[in-house]
Amino acid sequence: MSKEEKIEEEEKIPTEENDVKTFIKFLKELLPYVIILVAVVVIRTYFFTPIMVNGPSMQPTLNGGEIMILNKKGKIDRFDIVVVDIGTEDIIKRVIAMPNETISCEDGVVYVNGHKQEEDYSKGNTSDFELVKLGDDEYFVMGDNRENSLDSRKLGTFKKEQIKGTTSLVLFPFNRIGNLK
Repeated sequence: MSKEEKIEEEEKIPTEENDVKTFIKFLKELLPYVIILVAVVVIRTYFFTPIMVNGPSMQPTLNGGEIMILNKKGKIDRFDIVVVDIGTEDIIKRVIAMPNETISCEDGVVYVNGHKQEEDYSKGNTSDFELVKLGDDEYFVMGDNRENSLDSRKLGTFKKEQIKGTTSLVLFPFNRIGNLK
């Protein structure tokens, strides 16, 4: 029996040392998968997560069933599409007015700080509402489909902590993949 064959035979004999070597080899093989899993969980929890559009409230910009990426970091700007936690569910809407601004709608025209808003993205008639003064940490959001949207007109303003993040990247369906304009 050659020296190499002897070593192979010894490795087959169950010993505590062989069990430890086998376990260490197993851990080394498993480590890349554990790292990937931890990275995915961290990224999804703190940075990006998929979100599905439900219903027609953001048409024509978004359609029900579309899957988007929610960006949990970054600032919120006017006209951003955001995901808002309303307690019972998440809703996807567009930011129309920012903290410390005023917003109203007269004769179907939306005014922010007294200035008429050009809303090329919206569809349908916007029902009139009285002047709303937003506080230091409040946002006014509306769906693009103004006749079929549950938003700040009914639910009131939202605090920044209720806004989970912004979204502008469609992943599915594949024919719509990319950033929204």
